[in-house]
Amino acid sequence: MTRPLRILTWHIHGNYLYYLVANGTAHEFYLPVKAGDHEGYGGRLPGFPWPDNVHDVPAEAVRHLEFDCILFQSHKNYLEDQYEILSEGQRRLPRIFVEHNPPREHPTNTRHPVDDADVLLVHVTHFNDLMWDNGRTPTRVIEHGVIVPEAVRYSGELERGIVVVNGLPSRRRLRGADVFERARQEVALDLVGMEAKELGGLGALKYDDLHAFASRYRFFFNPIRYTSLGLAVCEAMMIGMPIIGLATTEMVTAVENGVSGYVSTDVNWLIARMRQLLADPAEARRLGDGARHSARERFAIERFRRDWEETFRLVTVSAPVRRQTQAVASLQV
Repeated sequence: MTRPLRILTWHIHGNYLYYLVANGTAHEFYLPVKAGDHEGYGGRLPGFPWPDNVHDVPAEAVRHLEFDCILFQSHKNYLEDQYEILSEGQRRLPRIFVEHNPPREHPTNTRHPVDDADVLLVHVTHFNDLMWDNGRTPTRVIEHGVIVPEAVRYSGELERGIVVVNGLPSRRRLRGADVFERARQEVALDLVGMEAKELGGLGALKYDDLHAFASRYRFFFNPIRYTSLGLAVCEAMMIGMPIIGLATTEMVTAVENGVSGYVSTDVNWLIARMRQLLADPAEARRLGDGARHSARERFAIERFRRDWEETFRLVTVSAPVRRQTQAVASLQV
């Protein structure tokens, strides 16, 4: 690319947005903001060390600015927000939709709301790409890339497991609140995240504090039944924590039993593995080393940046997208 791109996107998932904009890219990102509590319009919310290439823009001023690409990150962005804040010309710019979730209504028969051969649909896991009915919209998978502080490494001195999940009380079955509570009756577990205190947890931690805090726990437990591969899981693996979780969605490809942790649909078996790691810190460290090795290969931020650079090049230089279906396939990771 001859110059940095000007990209409009919304603040939907803070950690993902931070990794997207702070991975060494030269592109300029613009976040629409509104006064009050409006989904997607928080801009540069506190809690992240936002780089200088990220800019807050009043939502009412967006239609008067020049952009090279529109990056949607939620169904609301695509179905509602673009018609509210973008000009007609901006709605014809190169467009990418990042789908962060698997289908909810039906696991195999849900049609994705984007039905446009000129939009590139980016899935964050291969499981999501497989399960959504993407229709005529071309797709690409860009797996997560994460950053953890260089100085933070797994120590595991606490004979407890940690669970990092936002909204566990309000999304009980989906996020596995019952699985967490069942396991907590058998082994020592601490819950961190938004709404965690409602279930007797520790509450939310700042991004800058979370990794060092979590690294002291013996293992990381992910009770979520049905979601994309959580960034918290990737971050814990990068630190060098052994992972225990449900063998659902993309988790079955991220964690290898006996190598980087344990996954299963048998909760009693997982509880037994938790007890094993609490009693054997050396085994926990061995699994943590395996998790870190796997994460450094799969979730490196450099690979994430390259994938996004290729994707931005694809949609901005080689438009329209519908004539690039073959090129998209060739770029699959």
